[in-house]
Amino acid sequence: MEIVGNGFLARSLEPIAHKHPDTVVLAAGVSWASGTSDADFAREAALLREVAHGCRATGRRLLFFSTAATGMYGAVDGPGREDSAIVPCTPYGEHKLGLERQLHASGADWLVLRLGHLVGPGQPPHQLLPALVRQMREGLVRIHKGAARDLIDVVDVVRVIDLLLAQDLRGETVNVASGEAVPVERIVDHLEGRLGLVADREYREAGAQHVICTEKLRALVPQTARMGFGPGYYRRVLDAFAKTCAVGSAASAARSCRS
Repeated sequence: MEIVGNGFLARSLEPIAHKHPDTVVLAAGVSWASGTSDADFAREAALLREVAHGCRATGRRLLFFSTAATGMYGAVDGPGREDSAIVPCTPYGEHKLGLERQLHASGADWLVLRLGHLVGPGQPPHQLLPALVRQMREGLVRIHKGAARDLIDVVDVVRVIDLLLAQDLRGETVNVASGEAVPVERIVDHLEGRLGLVADREYREAGAQHVICTEKLRALVPQTARMGFGPGYYRRVLDAFAKTCAVGSAASAARSCRS
């Protein structure tokens, strides 16, 4: 595959880059769900237009990453399904849905994956878990009342992508998530226990909570039954993330001692 981008997800896909030569993966663009920059949105739309044009010319399939987070499904009645009638809740969700429609009209073969909250080493500091850990270390965590997030290990996401691409799917939209909405308070509780931190909590206005439907994913990729998705899955994801935080903290301390 050809990977366009060099960020967190693009780097995570490198182990399977030698596979699926008929596919171009667009793993670049806006990754900040609370981002509202018109300039950033315009750059991503232009990049998608350029990559889709190239795929149409060469007959390759374009894999595009959208979002299954609150901005897309937060206003959906019931679990967020790929065929739900969607009214985006945020500028980011509206932007991603607009890009999906732009891709549909491009004339290129395409596959759209709507992702939950990816977790793994090296993810950007503005994303959920790095931001929570930073706040915890500063002593104050800001939580929206009732907010919940679907966490999924980037290792599992890469495996799912590999299995989906092997099926030669085209013209499909698939949610890639664990299917479990975990309250942010519970996420903070678990991280505190694993990292040995205690932070004050500042509660803000009510946050959004929704469940991402994974029925289509489980039908297309029955191997997900062995990935441990379920009510306790988030604990394994957080445990692995906490280990990388501990290693990073120890490395920083060692550098400080040498300087």
